[in-house]
Amino acid sequence: MKHILVTISLLFTIQFANAQAGKLKRADNYYKTLAFALAADQYEGLIGSEVDSPEMQSKLAYSYFRTERFDLSEKTYAKVVQQSSNAEDIYQYAQVLKINGNYTASDEWMNKFIAMKPNDVRSQSFNSQKNYKEQIAAAAPDFSIQNWKNNSEYTDFGTYPSLDANKLYFLSSRSERSFVHNNWTWNNDRFLELHVATTDSTNEVVNQDVLSKRVNSRFHEGPICFHPNGKWVIYTRNNIKKGNKRKDSQGIQNLKLYIADVSNGKWLNEREFIYNSRDYSVGHPSFTPDGKWMYLSSDKPGGFGGADIYQVAVKEDGTFGELINLGKEINTEGQEMFPWVSQEGHLFFSSDGLVGLGGLDIFVWLNDNNNFTEVLNCGTTINSSYDDFALTTFNNGKEGYFSSNRSGGKGGDDIYHYQQLTPFSLGLMVKGYTKDKNGSAILAQTTVYLFDSASKKMDSVVSNNQGYYEFHLVRDANYQLLAEKSDYFDGKASVTTKALPVSTRVIDQDLVLEKDPGFALLTIVKDGQTSGVLDSVQVEIKDLKTGNKVIYDLTNENGEVFKSLANNKMGDVLDYSIKLSRPGYLTKELVYTTKLTKPGVLELNKALDMTMDKLTVGIDLATIIDIKPIYFDYAKYAIRKDASIELDKIVKVMKEYPTMEIELGSHTDCRGSIASNEKLSDNRAKASAAYIRARIPNPDRIYGKGYGEAKLKNGCGCEGPVKSTCSEAEHQENRRTEFIIMKM
Repeated sequence: MKHILVTISLLFTIQFANAQAGKLKRADNYYKTLAFALAADQYEGLIGSEVDSPEMQSKLAYSYFRTERFDLSEKTYAKVVQQSSNAEDIYQYAQVLKINGNYTASDEWMNKFIAMKPNDVRSQSFNSQKNYKEQIAAAAPDFSIQNWKNNSEYTDFGTYPSLDANKLYFLSSRSERSFVHNNWTWNNDRFLELHVATTDSTNEVVNQDVLSKRVNSRFHEGPICFHPNGKWVIYTRNNIKKGNKRKDSQGIQNLKLYIADVSNGKWLNEREFIYNSRDYSVGHPSFTPDGKWMYLSSDKPGGFGGADIYQVAVKEDGTFGELINLGKEINTEGQEMFPWVSQEGHLFFSSDGLVGLGGLDIFVWLNDNNNFTEVLNCGTTINSSYDDFALTTFNNGKEGYFSSNRSGGKGGDDIYHYQQLTPFSLGLMVKGYTKDKNGSAILAQTTVYLFDSASKKMDSVVSNNQGYYEFHLVRDANYQLLAEKSDYFDGKASVTTKALPVSTRVIDQDLVLEKDPGFALLTIVKDGQTSGVLDSVQVEIKDLKTGNKVIYDLTNENGEVFKSLANNKMGDVLDYSIKLSRPGYLTKELVYTTKLTKPGVLELNKALDMTMDKLTVGIDLATIIDIKPIYFDYAKYAIRKDASIELDKIVKVMKEYPTMEIELGSHTDCRGSIASNEKLSDNRAKASAAYIRARIPNPDRIYGKGYGEAKLKNGCGCEGPVKSTCSEAEHQENRRTEFIIMKM
């Protein structure tokens, strides 16, 4: 009996576990197909069971989040983040904390998300706006809002005006459809249908009705927009294909855009948008006032993550150009949706990835003379800690509608009428004047460049006739300014917008330029023997402080090299090395140091010996090279240290001229015997030549020969009965070493 009871218990346990696994699989399928209401019901029944896990709890928390049960979502995420290392769980927990008004805790968890994913656009955006609540409050214009009188107890959102502004199209789940299942599994609400309302001069609804079945399908309808030419309309709805073509591989029925011609109030000839796909959503269209561009939202692969905003050119024949992602200026790894272009060209959109007050916030990408400048949160009146989205404008650009699920409304999502009381400010501005350093005179028509912290050029302008310039900046960034004008040195300045008071709107920064005094170098190279100018001399002048070459050029037919010193100012100290080289001439190296005390041309040949000596057969190198006398110890011929320094100068020349051949001759004075002088000088000559041979290529090019006293340079002979009366200096003249060029 005991064995039977154990077997029955085991069978019951297996059956129970299998049932739990089946419920989890069913719940995951609901979750995967975005049926969050049904998924949450299933997951709730599995809490504490054998299939319960952090992953399941994460899905339950997100299902609560998507069905707007934010208190339950926060409590569930609080458990998940204690066990999960998933960055997205951390991010979603931070978001639901913000929606529930707990900004301090939300910011703490966002900092943990940043540590996990520092390169995420959402991390970078938050990290650059740590005092975001104050910045949002200070930067946004003033609005007044009013709950739309036509809202129902159901979902109402997305109010889109007709071209004549006499009608408003909006989306609502208020209608109960006869004989049709009208609830969807995301949140058990009814499917959205497109309604139209006729309004009076005060924009109050006179009458309202749902559009015909020709427009509304049995699934969701979505945002619409009329082309400014009035000939066609484009609108969003679920994919209405039949059978397997309706859903993607995950079982999701994505959004598509549909186009219809407008004729006498009727929508005809419906067709699909060229970039529709079963595998991703495309929706939320909006046209620029001139009708040449359309903006839309899509989660197509290749974006930043979630839904991104794209633009596409609208051609005159109604066809479309390339679909272009708007980039990280507005798109993040989160959701960017509901683009709308105002009459002024400002692009409104909603995002939960950019730093906001919670949920989806409404942002505006401000347009300044057809250039988008900065993204601005629309502020604490338009935005709440809940979802705020689908802002549209009237033709006057100062009022319109937006949607929100904030507390205090009539239904789930409500429509709100708004009026903009103060204009948008184009954020931070740096402005100033371009001036001359001497006397601060205005420098008109000066080119000014703006660079970011990575030295990338952001913008450029030319100062006006009063020398005025300006740039628009974003907060929490570093910039460099550079002013450029002919005959002036560049004017530079650094600007930071970090840690500025939120009330700061303008940064004043003048740019001062110094007049180029016209410093220049001139050198004239001449032959040391004939004093004639030398052309084709390679002149190399190097700045000893920086190592940069100031001049590397050949002298012209007048023996000249001229170089303007464009980067030098009054008071600078020049410290140059100079090298002159020309085939057949001895290379010359010099050093030049001077302080710039007055403008003009520096003539090097007036400060230095800029002549060159020609290397010819029979010349003694010692006469054209600064070689000191080569000394030996008394009656010896070993090379001393001081002698090696002088011999190294010959080594250098022979390396520069590899075909040069030299006779190294050693000479003595008359004192001592002829034989001993000849022998000593020969030993010294050969020792010196051997020193050089060991240090040059082709060592046979030099040989040593001792002449003793055979070639006295004066009448200081000592041989015979007459004794010399020459001074020591005269004898020293005969004690010498010569380096005679025998062949070139």
